Amino acid sequence: MPSSGQSHDIPWAKPTFWDKEEQYVLEALRSSWISGGPFVERFERGLADYLACKHVMAVSNGTAALHLAYIALGLKAGDEVVTPAFGFMAAANIALQLGMRPVFCDVDPDTWCMRADDIKAVLSPKTRAIVAVHSYGNVCEMESIIALGRERGIPVIEDAAEALGSLISGVPAGTLGTINTFSFHATKTITTGEGGLVATNDDALAATARLYRSHGLRRERHYWHEVPGHNFRMTNLQAALGCAQFEHVAAITRERRRVFSEYERRLNGMPGVVMQRKTPESDPLIWAVGVLLNPDVFPQGRDRVSLALAEKGIETRPGFQAPSEMTYFNEKPYPVADNLGRWVLSLPTFATLQNSEIEYICRQLSTLARA
Repeated sequence: MPSSGQSHDIPWAKPTFWDKEEQYVLEALRSSWISGGPFVERFERGLADYLACKHVMAVSNGTAALHLAYIALGLKAGDEVVTPAFGFMAAANIALQLGMRPVFCDVDPDTWCMRADDIKAVLSPKTRAIVAVHSYGNVCEMESIIALGRERGIPVIEDAAEALGSLISGVPAGTLGTINTFSFHATKTITTGEGGLVATNDDALAATARLYRSHGLRRERHYWHEVPGHNFRMTNLQAALGCAQFEHVAAITRERRRVFSEYERRLNGMPGVVMQRKTPESDPLIWAVGVLLNPDVFPQGRDRVSLALAEKGIETRPGFQAPSEMTYFNEKPYPVADNLGRWVLSLPTFATLQNSEIEYICRQLSTLARA
């Protein structure tokens, strides 16, 4: 049983290594193919089949994937990109880096994801892309968002960094948008340490993305740059780790579903605690279990709850901070996102988390209720 103290006997996240991670990484190392190489190609083939997507491009990280998606779409300084006010801020940050303007919309108070009506309220003649962020692995209402994008002639990017394995009407998340992105960070469902992916069924977008991914070079002519490209490539070492992980994606998915189900069983109905609601057409693979605390039941505040759990050896994370809390965005308040940012607590979530540990986490959380 976890002990008290600050050592975090139950971490918030932990990668699971199965059987061939070390073997494949050593194979890549000993082959001398440590930059590009056969593991990259193998990783891409596996993910293309898994996602049933025509074009996938492995990149160095999930943020680079978003950057490459923006470049492929031809976005430029002065363009506006709509993104949710609750979620990881990579899409907004890259927009700023490129001289674009991130335009935030509030989110649904139950799913914590953006909706078409939220997006519609902030569209302008300068809107050039919509980035639908599938926060915590829960998924946005993509059918209505894509319909809105088609109606207005605006491409939709699915930021599925947290949603590998999630399904929308039976279709993999991260394949419905015009161009889409994933992350393989150390905490994600499968990991390459860092690493990301761009996925699209559009031939022209894929060709542009591939060209910009590797310095704008074409292989048939050495050191001839067609465009001022970047270096977004995934290394063979990263891909070797990813290939070993991907061989166990079915087991990882099964175990993550077990973890979420165990949390659901214990948290649904717990006073002062509300879980993310799934959309009717979705079957999400939750990356991180979040709970929204009721301030009347937890008047000490979310951060003090987190500190109290840490004293019991349980590491947690706060919810994503709203842009109104970060001065460089200079944003107005967003009622739902601001409330989620103050009161969402993200609980330990990883494939090898044991049922007894989940029971312990939930029991300790319940003891902190004050009403």
